[in-house]
Amino acid sequence: MSFDVIKLLPDSVANQIAAGEVIQRPASVVKELMENALDAGATQIDLVVKDAGRTMITVIDNGHGMSETDARLCFERHATSKIKKAEDLFMIRTMGFRGEALASIAAVAQVELATRRKDDELGTKILIEGSVVKEQQPKPMSVGTNFTVKNLFFNIPARRNFLKSNEVEMRHITDEFFRVAMMNPEVGFSLTNNEKEIYHLPKGTLKQRIVGLYGKDYDKKILPVQQETETATINGFIVKPEFLRKTRGEQYFFVNKRFIKHAYLHHAIENAYQEMIPKDCFPGYFINIDIDPKEIDINIHPTKTEVNFQDVKLVYAILHSAVRKSIGQNNLAPLLDFDVTPDLGIDFGEVSRMDRPVVEPKVDYNPNFNPFRQNNAPRHHTPGNWKIMYEDNNDTVASNINKISNFDEVPAVVVENKNLYIQLQQSYIVTTMKSGLLIVDQHLAHKRVLYEKFLREMENNVEASQQELFPQHISLNPNDASLLKEIKPDLEMIGFRIQQMNNSTFIINGTPADSKNNDAVALLEKILDMYKTNLVDLKLDKKLNLARTLASQLAIKSGQTLTSIEMQDLIDRLFGCAVAEVSPDGKKIYTILNVNELKTRLN
Repeated sequence: MSFDVIKLLPDSVANQIAAGEVIQRPASVVKELMENALDAGATQIDLVVKDAGRTMITVIDNGHGMSETDARLCFERHATSKIKKAEDLFMIRTMGFRGEALASIAAVAQVELATRRKDDELGTKILIEGSVVKEQQPKPMSVGTNFTVKNLFFNIPARRNFLKSNEVEMRHITDEFFRVAMMNPEVGFSLTNNEKEIYHLPKGTLKQRIVGLYGKDYDKKILPVQQETETATINGFIVKPEFLRKTRGEQYFFVNKRFIKHAYLHHAIENAYQEMIPKDCFPGYFINIDIDPKEIDINIHPTKTEVNFQDVKLVYAILHSAVRKSIGQNNLAPLLDFDVTPDLGIDFGEVSRMDRPVVEPKVDYNPNFNPFRQNNAPRHHTPGNWKIMYEDNNDTVASNINKISNFDEVPAVVVENKNLYIQLQQSYIVTTMKSGLLIVDQHLAHKRVLYEKFLREMENNVEASQQELFPQHISLNPNDASLLKEIKPDLEMIGFRIQQMNNSTFIINGTPADSKNNDAVALLEKILDMYKTNLVDLKLDKKLNLARTLASQLAIKSGQTLTSIEMQDLIDRLFGCAVAEVSPDGKKIYTILNVNELKTRLN
């Protein structure tokens, strides 16, 4: 006997499945509700969250509001006021249009909606839980909409358990807040977390909005970009070349005020900065591309952050030209007027008006000083970084190998003559073995050594720190500042000494002993950037991520000259590691060229 196996899913289950595509975390709810508020014509939008959105998310706006019927209908799947026929998909200028957001939110949360139109005496209040309407009644209120979402994923515990820490989830919420608020400076915004107001952004210009989000320093750090063509209009700001950082923080693309990600257009800006910034720095920009909706397709991803252009090469050229023009116009040397004379009213301050004699300066010098005289005292090589790096370990190769004898796989490497070390192309260490030649990548080897060293220090709370002679200040964007606060205890375990001054400014008082001669601010910026990359791409554990990031930054680089003592120290420490064969990122550290291979190649 055969049975039919295909059945229609209940609406509640279908809504939960659909919600998985649209609502991935609290930040997804924030994005959808704030975009709906913009579409409703709001001039003030207030976002209030508790426990990084786990407990509550509230968006309050003063927009048009909804009728009683629309308030109930908006929770149905594919209910939308923006699309009436398929052709409308190619004329979209609103933020939301699919009619999936509110239905998806209502399927996985407890929702309260209160809304009122200008012409209505009373508003409408609706309580809905897991797609089921619990209550609907009139409510006195001001014009606009209040949308409250409580206990997100209350009916899907597995999804709720996959949420990250409050610090991580709050960074995602802040990201979405920035993306919505950035290109809508004509609208006032506020963000409150756990009853503390984080941002209060009054209406203003785009520049004022950027400064409000990123701090007063940005008033002098950004350059305007403006280009109008028949195809597209480019406007926004870029960060001046001299203020570019080693992190990818401030990179915002918008199309018709909708945030997007587009690697090809990013290359247009990166290429425009060519030869003006170091290779390890990244351009910062806040760019909006205004274009006819018929020339783009935004309906290709549930989050609508991916966009297809009909003629992307033309947009690339326009964008590249606009950025180059902005950099060129604002970096020209000022014209010098050589006809200016001292009697043209130039005031050099109080000193110029003082009636006092000019005293001839006294200069002390040594007439017997000879800058080319050589000191006959014997010169000794000072290892510098290296001595500090390895002063706690003078073990021989044999003793180091004995240390790891408990591991399943012990590297069968015994150096025959420890005094014979050759550096090949300032990148590889070559030494002799009983079986042939050992060739070691110095950068990967040192990365492995430091990686295991940092892990031990974090586990044992034993750190070596060097105090900065002149403490350095570092100012970070809100997300990077939040990330630094999150990993600050672990950074201090391995030698950093960081003091927080305010929400975005920190003082670096000390750095790990291994980081001598490294610029503290640049090092910390690079650590944050790599840490974020590893967190997103590799989803590494926090301590593994931090150890891997630091090791990558502080390891000696290819092209650095080493002495025989330094090479020997590195080999000794490498084969004292738990895993000597591969670097933390899985690359092979060394190879052995045995005698038989040499004979084969020479015959």
